[in-house]
Amino acid sequence: MRKILNDPKSRPKPWERGNPRPAAARVRLSDAQRAMARDRARSAGRRYPNLVDNMWAATSLDADGRPKQV
Repeated sequence: MRKILNDPKSRPKPWERGNPRPAAARVRLSDAQRAMARDRARSAGRRYPNLVDNMWAATSLDADGRPKQV
């Protein structure tokens, strides 16, 4: 059976994959990014942000909490 890479069901979950960045290149979330991840979690009914909220904040927001320019 062939795996289709674009099929979301056949891809491993984010918590099952390794971190693509080396340890030296990892950066902590800024205070603004953390606040946006918390807001996103609260709006989804969760008390604390999960991995997906943090990944969203890291990839779609800059350090000031504004959307990244593409």
